[in-house]
Amino acid sequence: MAALSLRRATEADIPFIMETERKPGYDQFIGRYSLDEHQAQLPDPAFAYLIGEDAEGASLGFVILMDLGHRDGNACVKRIAVASPEKGVGTPLLAGAVDFAFLETNTHRLWLDVVRENLRAQAVYRRNGFIHEGVMREAGLLPDGSRCDFFMMSILRPEWAARRG
Repeated sequence: MAALSLRRATEADIPFIMETERKPGYDQFIGRYSLDEHQAQLPDPAFAYLIGEDAEGASLGFVILMDLGHRDGNACVKRIAVASPEKGVGTPLLAGAVDFAFLETNTHRLWLDVVRENLRAQAVYRRNGFIHEGVMREAGLLPDGSRCDFFMMSILRPEWAARRG
């Protein structure tokens, strides 16, 4: 994977974000927002919409962080999605978002939940230093009406700093 850079999303990026989060099979794992939800959250300082781009400026994926500025320093990776899976984009995309959270905000603990069956995502999270904290049993409602377990994972600021050297 060539170099990936991150930038703040603009309203012009919402179609790319919505198209990406609606890719076949993604509904089982990442969820999606309506246009109105994206338009409301994009300018909200509690959220950071980040776009990962290649050297030519092509959008490769996105990350939505939420609860930035939380009193206790707990921020959440709400959503991460790549336009083309299996191309090595997820790991550097998440790494950039983790760096953003710890360099640009007061985040102490960056957490996420992941569907138990989403092994590819769990591997990306582990590669970025996230540690499995526990199971939220039947916490997710899938599009077919069935329930799924979520694994909760997090990385703490001191763990991130140690990984950076």
